[in-house]
Amino acid sequence: MMNNPKSVREYLRPGMRVHLAGIGGVSMCPLAEVLRGMGLAVQGSDMAEGDTVRHLRTLGIPVAIGHSAENLGECDFVIRSAAIHDDNPEISGAVARGIPVYERAQAWGAIMQHYPNALCVAGTHGKTTTTCMCTHVFMAAQSDPTVMIGGTLPLLHSGYRVGKGDTIILESCEYCNSFLSFYPTVAVILNVEADHLDFFKDLEDVEHSFRRFAELVPPSGYVVANADDPGVRESLRELSRPVFTFGLGADADCVAENLSEIEGRPAFDVTVQGRHYAHVELHVYGKHNIYNALAAAASAYVLGLPAAAVEEGLAAFTGAGRRFEYKGRYHGADVYDDYAHHPGELHALLTTAKGLGYQRIICAFQPHTYSRTRALFEEFVQELKLPDVAVLAEIYAAREKNTIGISSADLCRNIPGSFYCSTLDKVADELEELARPGDLILTVGAGDIYRAGEKLLERE
Repeated sequence: MMNNPKSVREYLRPGMRVHLAGIGGVSMCPLAEVLRGMGLAVQGSDMAEGDTVRHLRTLGIPVAIGHSAENLGECDFVIRSAAIHDDNPEISGAVARGIPVYERAQAWGAIMQHYPNALCVAGTHGKTTTTCMCTHVFMAAQSDPTVMIGGTLPLLHSGYRVGKGDTIILESCEYCNSFLSFYPTVAVILNVEADHLDFFKDLEDVEHSFRRFAELVPPSGYVVANADDPGVRESLRELSRPVFTFGLGADADCVAENLSEIEGRPAFDVTVQGRHYAHVELHVYGKHNIYNALAAAASAYVLGLPAAAVEEGLAAFTGAGRRFEYKGRYHGADVYDDYAHHPGELHALLTTAKGLGYQRIICAFQPHTYSRTRALFEEFVQELKLPDVAVLAEIYAAREKNTIGISSADLCRNIPGSFYCSTLDKVADELEELARPGDLILTVGAGDIYRAGEKLLERE
């Protein structure tokens, strides 16, 4: 529907008037601040009041509640969030008036070109945690980075910051190929697996997308890639530019050596091409976080940061919001929440949890989207056999309608001893019945399953 003869970059100059449709979103709010800092006149709209909307108003950015073509005023161009579709009155109104409309990813891509260092963190999973780790490291180096994360980082008290340094750090999502609008100087690829199969045809299609992402890096930049991940290796096979690898195998450029544990959490030396670079002591659990930390350390190394920043930044990182986040205790059981919604993420979470010494692991899982549940059904069944008890909440629809006719009850029938709950209240009831001292209760998924854990804790 959009037909813009000019690049959005031509509009990113002082005095231009931009309307942000969906301005309160997780990556739209920082975009508004960045554009304002570049001298543009920024306005926007959102469906509801909220903390981000109130914050933007304190900066003098007008925000309308509700969507209407009248909100456009005399703007020169529009940027929309992924949640704003062509039939939105502001979009159709802009098209009718000949006002160009651009995607959020296109705007971020253009903004990146103003930064000497654009560190883009991609992968099927681990993006948020690794972007947070990178933020900690660059903050420890006093680099004053601009940051955009798809989650909340306690260090920032939000999911973003607008800095004045020469580095921008962005979580970069493959869904709908949005990261192909970016201009990375450092492209991190953590892992590549079949996901978002409502958009991608198959794993080969996903791998092709990640390869195109890697090819965006200029000859003077770096592709930082997980040497141990089969999907990454296939995606980058015969890539026509150097790749700086990380992993646990000796053939990687950046390697974790002398692995040990301190109170169950990983500690290791980071060796780069055979030479000691840094010693890392993590305050998060799991083998997957060794890889995430290696990705952050490798990114810091190629961008010339000192080892002290890697050590200090990673030591201070205690996790991102909804990433194995402690919520409280109910009847002697610890309650944690996690965003895992792909079988690979579930495997990392549950295998880590099983090594923490709890008597039982109770996992309340809410599948995310009907298409993902169908496409990866057998993989979900296998992973959900790992906990001692699985409680299945109904599938979170997100952007979809259930044209498939699939339900979490279908998963439940294939997982011995599991429970199906049609509502979050029933999940909380089931957890209340199950909970006993020594248990670890996990609420898991990318939807609103965390509310079941919160409902449980309210009953303590």
